[in-house]
Amino acid sequence: MKSNDWKDRLGMVYSTNPDFHFETSAEEEAETLPPNQQKLRVKIDRSHRGGKTVTLITGFVGTEEDLKALAKWLKSKCGVGGSAKDGEILVQGDFKAKVTELLLKEGYTQTK
Repeated sequence: MKSNDWKDRLGMVYSTNPDFHFETSAEEEAETLPPNQQKLRVKIDRSHRGGKTVTLITGFVGTEEDLKALAKWLKSKCGVGGSAKDGEILVQGDFKAKVTELLLKEGYTQTK
């Protein structure tokens, strides 16, 4: 039997039905594809960034934890900051060639 904890119902509108049982819809994350099946795209982006240049890696399919782990590894290899969210990795600076080379060495064969 499921727990009917009030914390799971935050943001829920009140129901007067005494037989109502709130059910949460658990969204499943996509399973992380192996590196040789990832279709990553590496590009330089300057739009909406105050004139600063960033290297943008898009097309990652997998869990947020794996995305953040890959982003952390790339940022440490480049020695810069950045972020990872919504299937995109942002590395501060113009590191397109270096990021592409690092990804190819790790087995990401379909980078462009």
